[in-house]
Amino acid sequence: MAATAIANAKHMMLMMLSASISLPLSSRSTSLSAKRLLYNQYPTRSQTLVRSACTSITTDTSKKKKKEKGLAKEKRRTRSLRGGDVHILKEEDDDSSSSSTIMMQQSHIPVMLGEVLDVFSSNLKPLSSFVDCTLGAAGHASAIIQSHPELKLFIGMDVDPLALRMARSRINAAISHSHPHPNFQALTFVKNFRHIRSLLTQVDHISSGVDGILMDLGMSSMQVNNPARGFSVLANGPLDMRMDPQASLKAEDILNSWPDSEVGRILRDYGEERNWRLLQNKIAQARLQGGLHSTGELVDVIRSTTPGTKGGRQGWIKTATRVFQALRIAVNDELKTLEDSLHACFDCLAPEGRLAVISFHSLEDRIVKQVFLKIIGEEGRDSVRKIKGGEDEKELWIRQTIQGCNGTILTKRPITPSEKEEGFNRRSRSAKLRVIQKL
Repeated sequence: MAATAIANAKHMMLMMLSASISLPLSSRSTSLSAKRLLYNQYPTRSQTLVRSACTSITTDTSKKKKKEKGLAKEKRRTRSLRGGDVHILKEEDDDSSSSSTIMMQQSHIPVMLGEVLDVFSSNLKPLSSFVDCTLGAAGHASAIIQSHPELKLFIGMDVDPLALRMARSRINAAISHSHPHPNFQALTFVKNFRHIRSLLTQVDHISSGVDGILMDLGMSSMQVNNPARGFSVLANGPLDMRMDPQASLKAEDILNSWPDSEVGRILRDYGEERNWRLLQNKIAQARLQGGLHSTGELVDVIRSTTPGTKGGRQGWIKTATRVFQALRIAVNDELKTLEDSLHACFDCLAPEGRLAVISFHSLEDRIVKQVFLKIIGEEGRDSVRKIKGGEDEKELWIRQTIQGCNGTILTKRPITPSEKEEGFNRRSRSAKLRVIQKL
């Protein structure tokens, strides 16, 4: 009986609010009118009914807004139709026995592996040469080698010597578990992908360019899970954050030596942190007390500016994640390197070659999107036209493309992981895949 009364009260209040279209829904006059109507209808239980009706309306409105926000997000991306299959290579022949290597092998899951294999499928053009610009633990690389027996040349690049050492063992295992081309070569280099153009000039038999290039811009599990690298928010370690251990600049140098204004700019532009000014002041105060020398000390500063009881994006872990992202980008000059490297990678493609990029935050994805558009239409924006894709049954992952004078963007909207993959690999949730093909 009470539930029926509350439902009737809610219905009447909604009708009253809808009738007052000349007033905003939060208008005091509208609210008072609705309450008076309910008081007259239910004089003995009016306060409880009004309170219950208002709570119900607020809950419904909140759910509706969340649903609309989710739909808007879906329109800006293309959800992968794959089931989120994961291919994990068993490294039976690997003689590495260190605990750190074993930990890295067990924890590394390549993101959007099935989608990457689809992009470089041999259905349309044989993949005779391939470059993995961010080799990491060779999760994508080993799958590409196993899936393409026609592959003659594989080149892997990474700035992390530890990752490259592990990658070599995985690649060797992949070769032993597959049937590679008789002339197959696998070359690995400790290099940043900004040097791809000069590197390829030193390699024989690719004068016309390579057929496929992959850039996975995410942090590998082996880097995040190693406190000594300084990337983890939850594990105490040195304020390092260098992707290349041989580089000189560390996060500790930025926090303790760079001008306050520059630290604030990094937090604002690279971390998109709203409380950047407060954090900037707290960091400046920490300098007067000996400076910041560990990730734990930095996290303490962040927690002092963000109440831990607040949820969502205001929680201290969310804030710390953005701060760590900002410092990592600054230490490794990631955004400028990415922009320059995208142009270089496209130049290194053979005709009909493809470049696939997996990004993990909005700053990276924005650069990839804008550079791709610039690449295909650099002779004039009028030459760019939008067409519907996916007409080839062999490449159903292509939904809508953008055709330009120099190439074709095969992903008008980025492809995101399947719901299944997001379920078993939480780090994949922010991944976005964009692909461009050279004419």
